Amino acid sequence: MTKPTISFEFFPAKTSDGHKSLLKTGEILSELTPLYLTVTYGAGGSTREGTVKTILDMRKKTSAPIAAHLTFINTPIDDLKSYADDLWNQGIHHIIALRGDMPSDLQWPLDPDKDYFQFTSNFVEAIKSWHDFEVTVGAYPEKHPDSPSLALDMIALQKKCEAGADRAISQFFFDNQVFLTFAEVCKHMQIAAPIVPGLLPIHDFQSMCAFAEKCHTTVPPWLRERFENCSNPKQTAIDTLYEQAKNLIDHGVPHLHFYTLNKADIVYDVCKKLGY
Repeated sequence: MTKPTISFEFFPAKTSDGHKSLLKTGEILSELTPLYLTVTYGAGGSTREGTVKTILDMRKKTSAPIAAHLTFINTPIDDLKSYADDLWNQGIHHIIALRGDMPSDLQWPLDPDKDYFQFTSNFVEAIKSWHDFEVTVGAYPEKHPDSPSLALDMIALQKKCEAGADRAISQFFFDNQVFLTFAEVCKHMQIAAPIVPGLLPIHDFQSMCAFAEKCHTTVPPWLRERFENCSNPKQTAIDTLYEQAKNLIDHGVPHLHFYTLNKADIVYDVCKKLGY
């Protein structure tokens, strides 16, 4: 059986020490020959410069292509176009196109406004028209927190892919059947873009649970029981992520995306155990 390709997500560090640590993490994980790396982008452009600096510095440490996250919420179209032009001119040709977190003074869905994008599908279409970018979007097997229903959320995904998205990376999940069912429904909806599973290593179980609640990700009872009763949380995290990834590979998933949280250890150990 052919091994799936893999990719890793990072976020810009807030301190110089954190930045050095991030570059080391990227260097270590690059030994696993990922298909690409991604670097996130803060709400409202709070880390716009941080994203580019992180990518440019990481490129000195790895030969893997690096994608930049870009969110459109609360940012004028002209500013987004200018930023996308800068990315293209600096050799960053892959964008993870997302709405971004809603500011407290806005409500979803957004009202039409000629100076701002209303939906991610509009954003994707524009990015594709600006340059020949590779574009990845988000997918939500348990629905986006702001979506009224999973059915409507999947229609939104369909529109993003019809607008030109090359793939969709899923929100993290812990029940593989949830993802596999979601991917099957995408096929029935004739969504041609690959749906990539996003996998989260559990570095701190309680912090993960709080984050999962915010993201509307289900934490299964068996997972709670496993961590509540374990004597070695790190080994339990390695075993859990390995079992999840191995099961997805056994189901023929062609690509795995890891949310690294800027830490190499668990993800590296799991990938080595998988044969990378």
